[in-house]
Amino acid sequence: MHTDHRITSIQTARIATHYPRTVGRNARLPSHGSGFSSTVAVVHTNAGASGWGILGGPLDGCEAVIGLPLADIFDPSEGVTHPSALPLDFALHDLAGVILGKPVHALLGGDGDRPVTCYSGAIYFDDLDPVDVPRGIAAVLANCASDWAVGYRAFKLKIGRGFRWMDAEAGFARDVEVTRAVRDAYPDARLLVDANNGYTPAETVRYLRAVSDCDLFWVEEPFHEDAAGLTLLREYLASSGSRTLVADGEYQPDERQLLDLAEQGLLDVLLMDVVSYGLTAWRRIMPTLRELDVAASPHAWGMPLKMLYAANIAAGLEGVITVEGVPGATEGVDAGAYSLAEGSLDVPDLPGFGLTLTASVAEADGFTPTL
Repeated sequence: MHTDHRITSIQTARIATHYPRTVGRNARLPSHGSGFSSTVAVVHTNAGASGWGILGGPLDGCEAVIGLPLADIFDPSEGVTHPSALPLDFALHDLAGVILGKPVHALLGGDGDRPVTCYSGAIYFDDLDPVDVPRGIAAVLANCASDWAVGYRAFKLKIGRGFRWMDAEAGFARDVEVTRAVRDAYPDARLLVDANNGYTPAETVRYLRAVSDCDLFWVEEPFHEDAAGLTLLREYLASSGSRTLVADGEYQPDERQLLDLAEQGLLDVLLMDVVSYGLTAWRRIMPTLRELDVAASPHAWGMPLKMLYAANIAAGLEGVITVEGVPGATEGVDAGAYSLAEGSLDVPDLPGFGLTLTASVAEADGFTPTL
């Protein structure tokens, strides 16, 4: 890292995520809508370099890094080293890549597979909407067809309709029906399912038994992390000869608990969020996951930008099994260097994340002192 770079200012900008359709409910939450706005940070140095990225937390406290040498807050070999700079995790990785002339995935080691396999994470409970005239399973199949058309070859299906939105038995039956319908329509697609903690351990086993011939790639967050429940699930999978993986760790992750469960052989894939957990944290934990023979798949739902960050992690760090895809576009960002085809996302070899911020930026109050 060049030692003559000091942080001189931090700016902010607003970007807007747009989905190609309204995304419906999951087991616990109402409709996810058709998009939303987010704040990104742009970090500048006295040598004229800049990098940007989605904020990983409030900017409060980041003024502490103004005037500091970049080398005092960021190490290319490990990520952010100053606690006050953690909300700038992605902006600083982008900045380091720009200064060094390297893509972020190369900063991470370039040890992952490329292109990166990617599934659509946007198959929600659209069969239940609109409430007055539900569209039924045809809506789910239409969403799969839409995502297939733009290049996805794998789908993650939300299950758990009986937790909140339907009678328990009717919801369970619909979960099974949807799974079978998508498998019949896409016999060669990779299918994943996600209950968002809407099942019990017994219901999870019952569901997997009911769709045992559908060759599910993984079951995600079937219930809140619990050793006894996961043991029951693992025993079923082993006794049935199922290849289905168990993925967990997205919602309010307790890192120590997740590692303990993984060490017991109860989890196959960890899913901590790309942004809220952070790129620096993923860099730190990946060697441990490799020692435990546990795969990673950083949770990316919500923003196409997070999908691209996750793809850089996958290309840079060995052990990412697949990446969650978020169909849609980001207003204010040129992501044209990335391309999705036949279920794989091509990650560019451009400096930083290879993303151009086109949104207007503004100085954040108090972040541009005279040096």
